[in-house]
Order: sequence, then C-alpha cells, then structure tokens
Amino acid sequence: MNPRSPLSILIPAKNEEANLRACLASCRFADEVVVVDSGSTDATRAIAAEFGATVVDFRWDGHLPKKKNWALASVPWRHDWVFILDADERITAELAAELHALATQPAEGVDGYYVNRCFWFLDGWLRHCGYYPSWNLRFFRHRLGRYEQFAGVADTGSGDNEIHEHVVLSGRAGRLRGELEHWAFPTIDIWVEKHNRYSNWEARLLVAPGAGATAARAALDPALARKRRLKHLAGRLPFRPTLRFLYHYVFRAGWLDGYRGFVFCRLMAFYEFLSVAKARELRRNPQS
Repeated sequence: MNPRSPLSILIPAKNEEANLRACLASCRFADEVVVVDSGSTDATRAIAAEFGATVVDFRWDGHLPKKKNWALASVPWRHDWVFILDADERITAELAAELHALATQPAEGVDGYYVNRCFWFLDGWLRHCGYYPSWNLRFFRHRLGRYEQFAGVADTGSGDNEIHEHVVLSGRAGRLRGELEHWAFPTIDIWVEKHNRYSNWEARLLVAPGAGATAARAALDPALARKRRLKHLAGRLPFRPTLRFLYHYVFRAGWLDGYRGFVFCRLMAFYEFLSVAKARELRRNPQS
C-alpha cells in the first residue's frame, strides 16, 4: 500500500450529501482531510466519518472571517501544504500524483499553485465560454494564504463561505499540470440557485465605494486582475446583460460548445441582469 501524501485537504460543506461521497473518494491519497461543516442536517457528517475525514464545526455570526479563512487560521493543520476543495469538485488521478510529488519534495521558492478547473454543465465539459481554462489558487502553504476581504463589503449576502473571493498569497505561485473536475452545474435548477446567491456578492461589490477597484488590485493572477478592472470600468454601461452574452458566446467562443454553450451564455446574461438589478435595489434601499 502506498503511503499517504503529506498534505491536508480542506473541504467546506453544508448539506452536501449528494456530492461529498465522490469528492472524498478522490481524496483518499491525502494524509489529512478536514470537512468544515456549517450545521448540516443531512448525511454530510456521517459520510465524512465513513471516509475517515475530520469534521470541524463552524458557526458563522454574520461577520468576517468566513468559513475558509476561519479554517485556515483556526484548524491545527497536520501539514504545511493545504489544498482547498469544494464538495462538488473531484481531484483527478493525474492531479493527485502531482500533488503527492510536490508535497513530498516541495519546489524551492514556490509557496502555492494554481490549478485549472474543468466545468461540467448539463451533459458535458465546457471548453470555451470563458470558463476554460479557469485558473484558481488552491494549493499553498496554509500560513501564507488567505482569501480576499474587500474594503466596505462585510456581508456579501452570499452566505458563510467565500465564493468568488480568491486567495492572496504571501509568496510565489506556480501552475499545476493536472486538472480539477468541477461538477458545479449538473442541472439548470442548481445553476439558478447558486447564481442567485452569487449575484448578491456581485451587487454588493458594485455598490460598495471602491470595492470593485480593490478587488482588481487584490488579484494576483494577471488575467483575473484584468477581468476585474474591465468589470469595474463597465459597471455603469447600458445593456450589460446583452454585452455579457456577446462576450461569452462570441468573443470567448461559447458557440463552439454547441447547445450547452448557448444555454450557459444565455444564463450568464441573466446572471448579469440579476447583479445589476440587485445593485440598483441596494442603492435605492441600502438596508435591504
């Protein structure tokens, strides 16, 4: 039997029984798996125990820090290197082998790594639409990385877990060759439920003074920083939902993904509409 990899995996969870079993099965190579649970009422905790994962309770009081930052600072991690994994994601065999090699013999002068995510939507993988490649900093020395906390935005209205915030690393980052599978949107119903919450985050970032500019400056990835700067500058453009559709479907070649690409890009336009409408609602009624 091969020895387990000397690294830790952090999985934030709440009522994730539908996803957690497959997620944990992809983590068997890791020496430590910690599920940070926010009061699940389904079988989440039982499934975690079945796979030998450590379950840590998290109770959010509506203020910062949220779940991932709290866990990074509060859990007594067994290892220096931590991989952040959502319950609807899977570590491929190629990625597991690469993580094992890096945790066993860390590269000199590198303190974190970006991983490319593949998004499953409806009946296949998105290969265009601006969602592939999708680089995200997930593997890093836990002492050196924390998720963004934007000035003027304490409560994003998106729940107790960091959603669109990215890790700010005090050190140099590389890129992994292996990919991460993200089974985030198997149905349109799930896509709508998640993006209803995500649009709360977007709306508050649009409304909070200077928050959009802060988000652009905080991004370590040049592509993410450029995307956020453009989003900030385009904040008051007319016809933003239509522009969002054209961006994903035409400029980012979503049409090459066929029917699933067309549906996805139309939904992204709807997401933009929700964000703009909610931002206007917040400006009219800041207490909402």
